[in-house]
Amino acid sequence: MSNRRRQKYRSGIPYLHFYILRFEYSIFCGSPFLDMERPLTQNIHAGSEPLDLVQYEKAGGYEALRAAVRLTPQEVQDKVARSGLRGQGGAGFPTGQKWSYVPLGHEAPRPKYFIVNGDEMEPGTFKDRMLLEGDPHQVIEGAMICGLAIGADVVYIFLRGEYKLAEARLRRAIAEAREKNYIGPNILGSSRGCELHLHTSAGRYMCGEETALINALEGRRANPRNKPPHPVAVGLFGKPTVVNNVETVCSVRHIVSRGPDWFKSLARSPDGAGTKIYGASGRVKRPGLWELPMGTPLREILFEHAGGMRDGYRLRGMLPGGASTEFLLEEHLDVPMDFKSLPKVGSRLGTGTVVVLDDRTCPVGMVWNLMHFFARESCGWCTPCREGLPWAAHTLAAIEQGRGQESDLAVLEHLTHSLGPGRTFCALAPGAIEPLASALKYFHTDFLHHIRQKHCPWKQKQH
Repeated sequence: MSNRRRQKYRSGIPYLHFYILRFEYSIFCGSPFLDMERPLTQNIHAGSEPLDLVQYEKAGGYEALRAAVRLTPQEVQDKVARSGLRGQGGAGFPTGQKWSYVPLGHEAPRPKYFIVNGDEMEPGTFKDRMLLEGDPHQVIEGAMICGLAIGADVVYIFLRGEYKLAEARLRRAIAEAREKNYIGPNILGSSRGCELHLHTSAGRYMCGEETALINALEGRRANPRNKPPHPVAVGLFGKPTVVNNVETVCSVRHIVSRGPDWFKSLARSPDGAGTKIYGASGRVKRPGLWELPMGTPLREILFEHAGGMRDGYRLRGMLPGGASTEFLLEEHLDVPMDFKSLPKVGSRLGTGTVVVLDDRTCPVGMVWNLMHFFARESCGWCTPCREGLPWAAHTLAAIEQGRGQESDLAVLEHLTHSLGPGRTFCALAPGAIEPLASALKYFHTDFLHHIRQKHCPWKQKQH
């Protein structure tokens, strides 16, 4: 194995590929939730090719786009706002509210852009990949409706470069949709027009931040931009731009088709709306993805859908929303997985994909692995992130390798505050530091054992 590939394995990136290979079995076979409505994944079946255009139309596809063409942009926005849909990429900002900031009318700057963020590089997160590969026409239909809702002239799907299968399937689906006049200057013979292009990323986790994504799409270095001005006013090529995540975009199609009240009724939590694609990776029996009501408790996700821990392993903790969220413990298993409940126990929903820590995995080594990834993926634009994340990774490496000192814990504690919200140019470093801050809180004795014993005490337990 080359040094470059070794570095990727240490960073955690290949785990995305490992778990996506495993999800097909667990998400659709013998699952206890098949009777519930699962609009986002209803066309996705394990081991099957995605629906082509004819099959997708027979399943009700593009009916929502037909409806959206007959509605005004404001009417589509109102439906989405009343549905309670929030961004599913991690931030959770209300989608309708975000769209409302885009200027409409004849005097609005032109052209306007809508971007689908498919640059999914968060370790432990692979939900958008399933939608992109499993139902590309749903992504396209949702994207076109979103474009019409803000009066966009052009839609871009910004895709992670490593998602080669998704790219091939999207290109085929885009060609089919364009031939049937779902894309172009006069959609379905109407006066409404919008073009759509697929753009594959050159790679970098930083491209998931919306302004860095916009810079990358313009062919520039993927650095975040000053805000304000916000992209809804000054975005791609200096024009109004909205960026939404793949899962968010797919939900829009169903809201337009079936209404905001129906969408709200799907959630289990009174503070939530719709369904959510939850995931689990780690030493559970069935790593995978499941579309469940928003607000489904952690316990149900891990022990009913993921099958519980593998034989011989015990749950020690979990990152509930991907790699850039705070650890939770077994005592938090009954918390609903939604945007309001998780912050009350000290974490975030993030992407909704749970990364499980078992009792044979070293929490110090796990956090070091994450810090190594985030330090490498920092764009280097601001000093706290550029210097602080490598410093954290270097300090954790020393502790894990038996070279640490107790004073290192104070250094790490200091970094969790120095890289917190409001102290860096964008949210990369504050998110990256969350697993470290919570690990110092919940697994403090593990750090002390490493330092005092001068080696990792978990290595013998991993075999």
